[in-house]
Amino acid sequence: MSSKLAEEDLKVTDDCVKRLEAICDKDEFLRLCVESGGCSGYQYKFELDRTIANDDCVLETQGIKIVVDTTSLNYIRGSTIDYEQQLIRAAFRLIRNPKAEDGCSCGASFSIKID
Repeated sequence: MSSKLAEEDLKVTDDCVKRLEAICDKDEFLRLCVESGGCSGYQYKFELDRTIANDDCVLETQGIKIVVDTTSLNYIRGSTIDYEQQLIRAAFRLIRNPKAEDGCSCGASFSIKID
């Protein structure tokens, strides 16, 4: 059974909401997960999805839905999802991750802050 995320668990910028409204069909949502890899040890992965698993946490806000598995949530709780559009690329990205210590210059990977 999936659980609901509070807005303090994961924040979403207006640019992210606008982009998801533009690209998602009625039953689609943005899935965010953390995988091992990338230049700094862990990397963020964003994809559109239609299936919610039992261990997923769901954030519904402003008419959009974002889903994160419980393991990934431990690495990103308190972060903000943004959509950035530049001349050379456009992509969803995670910003202000309180669990991240270092990251690569493109913002796609990070290392874990050890307390």
